Parts: sequence; structure tokens; C-alpha cells
Amino acid sequence: MHTLFIADLHLSGERPHIIRLFRAFLKKEARQADALYILGDLFETWLGDDAVPPDMVDVLHDINGLTKSGVPVYVMVGNRDFLLDAGFETMTGCTLLPDPSVVNLYGTDTLLMHGDTLCTDDVDYQAIRKQIRSPQWQQAILAKSIEERMQIAREARAESRTRTREKSDDIMDVNAQAVENAFRTHGVRRLIHGHTHRPAVHESTVDNKTVTRIVLGDWYDKANVLQVTADTTRLTTSG
Repeated sequence: MHTLFIADLHLSGERPHIIRLFRAFLKKEARQADALYILGDLFETWLGDDAVPPDMVDVLHDINGLTKSGVPVYVMVGNRDFLLDAGFETMTGCTLLPDPSVVNLYGTDTLLMHGDTLCTDDVDYQAIRKQIRSPQWQQAILAKSIEERMQIAREARAESRTRTREKSDDIMDVNAQAVENAFRTHGVRRLIHGHTHRPAVHESTVDNKTVTRIVLGDWYDKANVLQVTADTTRLTTSG
């Protein structure tokens, strides 16, 4: 018995090899799991459930195939695909998961997050995140034509690349106090998240208790998967 976790696939027609890798994962490795959790940024861009990119149709079909096979799939939105909504759930059979969420994994309560809210040193990003997650902003965007949304997305990506080049790695990583607060607020001893693209297992102490933070890797070049059983956690890379 095991559960799989992935994040930051950033699926895009510009990287067809990752699409192929993910589709193979859905048809093979994922079929053996008790459940699959995708913790944000499954897609590089998601302009709304009414605007599925043509090169993502087969991906949605394969996710639906996995859920129909009996493997539940839980998806948390990220900073790239935050417009995923009920239409996506209907198309795929997935369940959208709030960020943060606490789930019980084989007897261990585990906090799941995309991870961007832990990067509190990146003040500019947090301000942008607050804006784009507001219902009013999202309603305004979805009211625009798909072509207009595409243009806005292109401009946002270009601006994001510029900002990223200007920031230090430390600013874009998690803040230690934010991590500690997350453990304390949710009363758990294990946290799994993505976003930072720095796969690792970190152990620390919060309120005299040993806690574990597991960071998922991205899928820019290879598949990065976390396998959790009742007794073990294992980060693997393939492809």
C-alpha cells in the first residue's frame, strides 16, 4: 500500500516529452497507488475550464482514465493553474483540494500545501498572489475572451521571468518561521509541499517535537515522485 505525490509539472505544449512522461506515469505507476496527490502547478498555464489547450486534451483523458480505474486523484491549485475549477473536476474525476489541507496517511496526519505561501520573504509575490486569488479578480479575468486571457498570461509570464532573475534564491525559498508556524497551526509533524523545486527531506524541531518537511521536485526534465507508505517516505526520479 502506498500513496504518490507530485507537483510542479508545468505541463505545456512547449515540453512534449514531459507530457509523454506524465501520461506514461498515469497509465503505469499511478495505477498501483492507493491515491495520487498533485500539489500545484500541474499546468504551466490554465486560462479557465472553458479554455482547455488542445495539447492537454489527452492528458485530461488519461487522468480521467486513472480515476475511473479506481485510483482517487486529488489536485491542489498552484500559482500557475489557480483557475482550475469544477469543470476540471468533471472532466477528470479529480477532487480539488484546498490549500492547505491535512490528510491522514496510514495513521499519520500530514499537512499538504503547494508551498508558495511559505515563501513570505518574497513580498512582491505574496502581494500578487493575494490579488490573483481574489474572487473578484478571477471573475473579471474569466469574463474576458480566451484570446484576451492568453495575452494577459503571456505578459504575466514575461514579467515573472524578469522578476525571478532579479531575486536571490533565498528570497524565493521558504521562510523558516513560516514553516514553523504551519506545523504549529495545524498540529502535525509532517509537511509535504512543492513550489520551490528543491526536492529534499528536512528534519527540524518545533515545540520540542521532531518534524519532517518533504519538498517535491519539479518535472522540468525528469519525473520526480514521492512515495509514502505506512513506514517509509521515498523521493524518486526517473525518465
